Amino acid sequence: MTQPALSLQLYTLKDAYAEDADATLAKVAEMGLTNVEAFAFVNNGDQLAELFAKHGLVARTGHAPLASDELKFGDRVMPVPSLDEVFSSAKKIGLEYVIDPFVPVDRWLDKEAVDATAKKLNEVAKVAAEHGLKVGYHNHSQEFVADIDGVSAFEYFANQLDDEVLLEVDLFWAAIGTDDVVGLIKRLGSRVKALHVKDGKITANPFAPGAEWNPGAVVQYSAGQGEIPLLECLEACPSAEYAVIEFDNYDGDMFEGVKGSVDFFNAHGIK
Repeated sequence: MTQPALSLQLYTLKDAYAEDADATLAKVAEMGLTNVEAFAFVNNGDQLAELFAKHGLVARTGHAPLASDELKFGDRVMPVPSLDEVFSSAKKIGLEYVIDPFVPVDRWLDKEAVDATAKKLNEVAKVAAEHGLKVGYHNHSQEFVADIDGVSAFEYFANQLDDEVLLEVDLFWAAIGTDDVVGLIKRLGSRVKALHVKDGKITANPFAPGAEWNPGAVVQYSAGQGEIPLLECLEACPSAEYAVIEFDNYDGDMFEGVKGSVDFFNAHGIK
């Protein structure tokens, strides 16, 4: 099979990155990585482009809110940047794919809400095309709570998307949401252009209705040490262009956790 390029979602190193982005990217490059996935890049494009070039890194995928008019974190409500701001910054750092990383659980519980999210992304894709970009969606586990027309809300959603809209499947969160993540990957087919290849322990769904998000309860390990069938999923997804390492939580030095995943995938020919 064609091997995807190994990448790293920089959100994984957000604390070190906030303290010293230059030193953090230097360590990423020292691990042998040449691809990264950007976050918080809006209105920061010029600086990031300079830093990526300095360390020999490229970012072809990045996360930004696309399908929400605002973001809510508990009692906090945050505005989202305009599409023009997102896509202008994306072009500056060389992105090809801009991916929405999160739509909350209440928008995955009924058909009308899922239809509305799919419609929104289809519309955003047309705006992105005017900038020479494509858009996509990145799942967590709330997308699998409800069934619609005999399939999970996530699979129903995927079937409502235009062909131009890609999927970035987070294998860890998909495995939390469904007991057949390999089958899911096969059913989603060629619209899957990226995978988040994170490993860990399959626990109760922390994004289910009424659940409280507790990052400390998320158990994740370096690739190959947990319960997620990463290599089987990669084998089932020949359309994947990027295999993106990410941690939401790690009990230990985060750089060591990332390096463990890099070594695992390198040993299996994914670089």
